[in-house]
Amino acid sequence: MLQKRWKIREVENEDSIKYLAESLNISDVLGKLLFLRGIKTFSQAKQFFRPSLNSLHDPFLMNGMEAATKRVIQAITENQPICIYGDYDVDGTCSTALLYMFLKELGANVDFHIPKRLAEGYGLSKEGIDIIKTSKNPALLITVDCGITAITETEYANQLGIDVIICDHHQPKDELPNAIAVLDPLKPECNYPFDYLSGAGVAFKLAQGISEKIGRREMPFKYLDLVALAAAADIVPLVDENRALVKEGLESINTNPRPGIVALIESSSLNPGNVNSGQIVFTIAPRINAVGRLGDAERAVKLLITDSKEEALKLAAVLEKENYARRKIDVNTFDDALQLVENSIDLDNELAIVLHHEEWHPGVIGIVASRLVEKYYRPTIMLTTIDGIAKGSARSISNFNIYEALQKCEDLLLHFGGHQAAAGLAVNLDRIKEFKEKFNQIVKDSIKEEDLLPEISIDAKIKLSEITPKFLRILDQFAPFGPENMRPVFLSEGVNICNTPRLVGKNHLVVSFKQNGNDKIFDCIGFNMSEYLDLLSNKKIKFDIVYTIDKTIKDGRTFPQLRLKDLRINKSISESIN
Repeated sequence: MLQKRWKIREVENEDSIKYLAESLNISDVLGKLLFLRGIKTFSQAKQFFRPSLNSLHDPFLMNGMEAATKRVIQAITENQPICIYGDYDVDGTCSTALLYMFLKELGANVDFHIPKRLAEGYGLSKEGIDIIKTSKNPALLITVDCGITAITETEYANQLGIDVIICDHHQPKDELPNAIAVLDPLKPECNYPFDYLSGAGVAFKLAQGISEKIGRREMPFKYLDLVALAAAADIVPLVDENRALVKEGLESINTNPRPGIVALIESSSLNPGNVNSGQIVFTIAPRINAVGRLGDAERAVKLLITDSKEEALKLAAVLEKENYARRKIDVNTFDDALQLVENSIDLDNELAIVLHHEEWHPGVIGIVASRLVEKYYRPTIMLTTIDGIAKGSARSISNFNIYEALQKCEDLLLHFGGHQAAAGLAVNLDRIKEFKEKFNQIVKDSIKEEDLLPEISIDAKIKLSEITPKFLRILDQFAPFGPENMRPVFLSEGVNICNTPRLVGKNHLVVSFKQNGNDKIFDCIGFNMSEYLDLLSNKKIKFDIVYTIDKTIKDGRTFPQLRLKDLRINKSISESIN
């Protein structure tokens, strides 16, 4: 089992925490959780617990919005063909569905295109432009969740007589595409107050801007369910504007879901009315992503835009089937990768994992690279062969910027792109060995020994008896959870095992704990923690546990469930017992 470092987050001014907790009539632990999120006053707490759509920023603060809305309204008024061009992941398909339905409602002559991963590759491409020019012949092309680096492709579209509007949220390069308008909060000259919208968030702002221009301000809000799906799945920070958008979108998903989302919830065996951001990330998003990884992601868009319950169920069944196929490929690829790591990599001397197999499916290697990072906690790159070139995905650990490392290998790469935690790359087959050696040396020069031990950041140490109904009720109001507002992590020391631990599924640990003779017993699940089963078989041993608090439903009733992240023997208590 991989050893982890535990680090309790500290807050300097405990008196201020107590004052805030008293003003809100909550416990000091909950007050600390607010302080750790930068919430230090009653008014800030009120805004945090009651995020409102009234707090959304003016869409016209986004550079390029005036030109974008003017061109779209012109296209609608003159019945010019419009094509929405999206990415094949959850954010891209939700963005496409949102803008397509919004423009359709306005009477626009609109269609959409999602590139096929293997045939067209990622983002706006000349191949994709040729396809839509032949099949749809648009006067206006609107990219969503892609396009910010498509400089030559935008110029190509212009030469074909197609106007382009870029809606993206990724990091731009020094040069921007020559488009009618470029909407991206990360654009250097853009002073929009919030940088971290999802692709669907930017598409929503365009819809919001158009709506304000034509005097129908409330019109885009019916599509916030798609913004919530996209933002949760794309792991954008759930703070500021995103928090209000996702909270409202989740409310829509749980109270008035569109047919496609109902079908996804049913096929995923989730509880209708109780879907949260975590379930979107781990249950719904993989099903939407699967059709883009293995085939045609336009099916995901069709699922999201349909008004027919019957069609939605049929399309959801297709997504379920492809997700099942994707999981089988995942398992086989992961097993292959494990064998390669064990047989060909000296983990004592090679601090990075770089693997190549010519037959790996390009749609799953990113997922498998992430799983290898979880298992070995090393920067990991997985490559497969496509058209005689090694292409792949890179995933990193918390203290290592994998994008900067690839920049240092730029002379060996055909191309690369991404960010600190994840990237994509391509390299000639005859340069893989040279690249692997150089990348490993960069990792060795950059990483300290302690960086190779994953750190669990703990928000607070509590007793199990502190987990009261009121505590849980207020903790619920911290949702939606995601980056920069993660589900709080707690430490409880000296807990007893109450039952015989067992495994469910393939390797998930189920156990119950109580503390200090208190009658309150908490069910606990540890995903992928089967290696702890033998250790927990000795009921005389007391443990320190690190966990988050979630919910489980039994017989129609909701109970708290601890989600175990790590555990250790509490040596001081256990030794005194022995």
